[in-house]
Amino acid sequence: MKYATEMDLKSCEEMIRHGSSSFYYAFSWLSSPQKEAVHVIYAFCRMIDDSVDEPERSPYTIQQLQALFTNLEQAEGHFIWPALRWLFHEFPSLSKEPFKRQMDGQTYDLTFTRYSTMRELEHYCYLVAGTVGEMLLPVLKGEHSELIRHSGIALGKGMQIVNIMRDIGEDSRRGRRYIPLELMKRHGYTEQELENGIINERFIAMMEELRLLAEQWFATGLGDLDEYPERSAFTVELAATFYAGIMDVIRENQYDVFTQRAIVSDERKLYMLMGIAERHGVSKDMLSRPAVS
Repeated sequence: MKYATEMDLKSCEEMIRHGSSSFYYAFSWLSSPQKEAVHVIYAFCRMIDDSVDEPERSPYTIQQLQALFTNLEQAEGHFIWPALRWLFHEFPSLSKEPFKRQMDGQTYDLTFTRYSTMRELEHYCYLVAGTVGEMLLPVLKGEHSELIRHSGIALGKGMQIVNIMRDIGEDSRRGRRYIPLELMKRHGYTEQELENGIINERFIAMMEELRLLAEQWFATGLGDLDEYPERSAFTVELAATFYAGIMDVIRENQYDVFTQRAIVSDERKLYMLMGIAERHGVSKDMLSRPAVS
């Protein structure tokens, strides 16, 4: 059985570097092999997502990914398979179940494109993002309690709400509506208005309720940071803060998520980094060194 080569792990690193500069930078402060493990997890999750959202660019369909993952020991033909075998060998407490649930969740996007209730939305957020928290815990924390698992899931769900807020326009053009009808009706905002990209006080109120939900999940997710190793706690808070910052940019863009993509600037990320580093007692000497090679 072939395990990952240095080139396989570098290929995973390239995927996170190009796919999410925020995650890449935040987790680059980890030591090996935790850092490489995050790269592998991200790369596979990215492939799962692309197999549904951009199938023309994906080397596999979601069904092929599910089948190959089920037979991971024999899977060949792409750097992700030896990289995943390395991941599970290096972190034996890491379960395959969250990866399977992640793939199950992404298949929702093939058939279930319009949500009715907040309960449905929360379940979806767990499947596609809360599971990522479950994947990362054995890497970042090692042994963990059910309480810590709950926190990791909450952090992932908070990030997914941010994704949904940021991508409303893009998702609408794909024929998807993640904002539940229950929430829209509560604020008197119609499906026709959403399709037409109308920004009014009702849309803003709806967005603010989503923001509050995301903030609650972020607070839960970050509530147990003192249970993590010091370096892991620093990187988790950094990643979460970078992501939560997208909501501030949405506000600054006057809630225009139909024609503008909310992006947190490098200058703002640097300001966040300095504040979080001070809270975690990270030395200026460490910050003066490049986080990534």
